[in-house]
Amino acid sequence: MTPPLAEEANRTTGASESFAAVSSCASYTILAKRADFLRAAQARRQGTGGFLLQARERGDGRPDIRVGFTCSKKIGNAVMRNRAKRRLREIVRAVLPGLARPGWDYVLVGRPAATISRDFAMLKADLTQALSQIHRPPRPKA
Repeated sequence: MTPPLAEEANRTTGASESFAAVSSCASYTILAKRADFLRAAQARRQGTGGFLLQARERGDGRPDIRVGFTCSKKIGNAVMRNRAKRRLREIVRAVLPGLARPGWDYVLVGRPAATISRDFAMLKADLTQALSQIHRPPRPKA
């Protein structure tokens, strides 16, 4: 049996054609080069209960948002590290498009035991709180 055309499926289920707008909201790219991770590690940091967020403004004039994920062997074996990174990728997909700033790099570093065992809703709240702290203007020095 062949699947129905998208138009037929929309008519029969009553779905609107705004699905494309929802699926295209993830407007970030993944960091891959070690140098980018090292530059982010030297910039702003915000710790949370589930992970550490490192962020920096690139200043290169490009408006794209880039994100990286890292989990060390302290997290556990490869299965545990991959699970932690999957959870971090999912909270970024859910939270980052609305709160990230263009021209910034973000790196999420998994924490041993916490990234895997923390409640998913709390991880999302951690990312929301960490982004608001990172983007808060610095306090004037006295």
